[in-house]
Amino acid sequence: MKTIIIYYSLEGNTESVAKKIAKELDADLLHLEPVKAYPSEGGRKYFWGGKAVIQKDAPELLPFDLPLEKYDHVILGTPVWASSFAPPFRTLLQRYDMTGKKVSVFACQAGNGAQKCFEKLLELLPIDKFDSQMILIDPLKKPDSSNDVMIKGFCDEIKKDC
Repeated sequence: MKTIIIYYSLEGNTESVAKKIAKELDADLLHLEPVKAYPSEGGRKYFWGGKAVIQKDAPELLPFDLPLEKYDHVILGTPVWASSFAPPFRTLLQRYDMTGKKVSVFACQAGNGAQKCFEKLLELLPIDKFDSQMILIDPLKKPDSSNDVMIKGFCDEIKKDC
């Protein structure tokens, strides 16, 4: 089964996890990048990120190639913003139909809201539930060996379904 991990990362947490998963699963990576970057520090980060989520923005993304037909399994990785997913995923899911794909998800959060984030993503996907899901708390700012255990378990669950 061919797998791709599609992720957006503002502060590096999600990117770090995506790379670990990709190594474990021998998966391809696709980093979603908005043409206009979101602020990554201070109050502006929360203001503009929260505003983008509330207004259901679908930002223009830098060009990328996604031959979705060659993948059986898609893993989505997002930071949690205002109990939702990062806006670049709205753009992705408006452009690409995930019908017939196995879809898993992981989220990195500083506080809480990942379950609501997953529910909101499901509303945009042609599936009833994710094959696998994982939530991590600030894996770069708060390194913990339990994060590696969770990532390994997430990957093992995906491998088991192959």
